[in-house]
Amino acid sequence: MNSRENQLKAFDRLLTIMDELREQCPWDRKQTMESLRHLTIEETYELGDAILDNNLEEVRKELGDLLLHLVFYAKIGSETKDFDIADVANGICEKLISRHPHIYGDVKVTDEEEVKKNWENLKLKEGKKSVLEGVPRSLPAVVKASRIQEKVAGVGFDWEKPPQVFEKLQEELREFQHEVASDNKDKMEAEFGDVLFSMINYARFLRINPENALERTNKKFISRFQYLEKKAAGQNKALKDMTLAEMDILWTEAKGL
Repeated sequence: MNSRENQLKAFDRLLTIMDELREQCPWDRKQTMESLRHLTIEETYELGDAILDNNLEEVRKELGDLLLHLVFYAKIGSETKDFDIADVANGICEKLISRHPHIYGDVKVTDEEEVKKNWENLKLKEGKKSVLEGVPRSLPAVVKASRIQEKVAGVGFDWEKPPQVFEKLQEELREFQHEVASDNKDKMEAEFGDVLFSMINYARFLRINPENALERTNKKFISRFQYLEKKAAGQNKALKDMTLAEMDILWTEAKGL
């Protein structure tokens, strides 16, 4: 692995290239924080895909793409004299030091959960009016639900044991089924949301990441369905012309792979 000196040299090289691109490249000169935003989100998802695929070479590449974006935003900030990359780095350093009094102070902690609770309490002391202020509005709903639950748990608003959460999930399922029987679409949607929220909460108690779990299932389904498509094509058949029983035979084959 690179030494600290080589790491700093590489980062300095990136900053120099960013300066040059911003000055000489028409496309890079034109970019704003707003124009980069959607690209940054896309790069973040690509990094997430690489992590789930456990493709470390792709993780390395996607981290580079994200690092470029961070440097780009800092460069734009320096041009408006609002902040530069040093301000960004020092800012996160100060935050990490203040949020880890068990490392840089005299606070004692016993486990990870205690660290999380201290973290949320420290954020409130820093002036935040709500522990939920740090949950981005534009997060996908499943991720947002997970973050909401983690944050309120950090200040003690939580169930005590997994069976209690599972009981709540069953209660929400019963309420959902009641609305299904009533055929009230608006209430069905509301209760279905409660079911999902409870399932995500139960996953948290079981230390399962619901976003990762669902994406694993997505990937599994895609792989099996594409197997079905390939086998059907090998039989000179279109899926729309096959019976459900015929497709089910191929699906079962795919599950056995």
